[in-house]
Amino acid sequence: MSLRRADRVSAILERLAGTGSIDAGRLAEEFAVSPATIRRDLQTLEDQRLLSRTHGGAVAVDAAYELPVRYRGGQHREEKALIAKATADLLPKGPLTLGLTGGTTTHLLSRLLAERVDLTVVTNALNIAAELALRPRLKLIMTGGVSRTQSYELVGPIADQALQGLNMEVAVVGVDGISARGGLTTHDEIEANTNATMIRRADRVIVVADGSKVGKVCLAGICPITGVATLVTDTGADPAALDAIRRTGTEVVVAG
Repeated sequence: MSLRRADRVSAILERLAGTGSIDAGRLAEEFAVSPATIRRDLQTLEDQRLLSRTHGGAVAVDAAYELPVRYRGGQHREEKALIAKATADLLPKGPLTLGLTGGTTTHLLSRLLAERVDLTVVTNALNIAAELALRPRLKLIMTGGVSRTQSYELVGPIADQALQGLNMEVAVVGVDGISARGGLTTHDEIEANTNATMIRRADRVIVVADGSKVGKVCLAGICPITGVATLVTDTGADPAALDAIRRTGTEVVVAG
């Protein structure tokens, strides 16, 4: 999928989440593409059950959806790049065993770390593994598991069992929601369990979450906020939610 199309689809879903319905003609005009192009975009999203097409447009499906990771690259891109850079700067120099869960920010971080020596990366994310597999000076360990289309992650009992036998100095975890009350949360309970397993095997946990996720609570709990040493976020995060997180003892780093 072209980057331009991914950005367009991401914008369509954000608009739909805000208004509940969209008009295909207006979208075609706004994005300067043909009505047929917009119809193909809407058909793709309907096939993935992310919306329901109507005559002349589409309406939101009657459920909270998780945006597939290939569409999330266009969302909060600059903020995620700043968060990834700040996180890379926090990691200790020298030999390091690092756990990385799936997510667009952890994927950006993996690119920044690709040239490091003495680094062992443990991940359940297919896109991160593809990024690092050909780096000769870096050791890559992948879990097995069942592939989750939305996040490119391998999850479930096979992934959990692989992680149980490993020890990590630092785990960098992507989430869909983080708050003082709800802790770390995500949309999928199986993914939550695999991420929780990685967290338990790490000495230190860093959460990367753009401002839109701070203060948010999703369906499946991963772990309480007290399990997190550091949250790295951006200036778009709600200050009151950040203050509440700080009061739990978690360090907060605001990138940018």
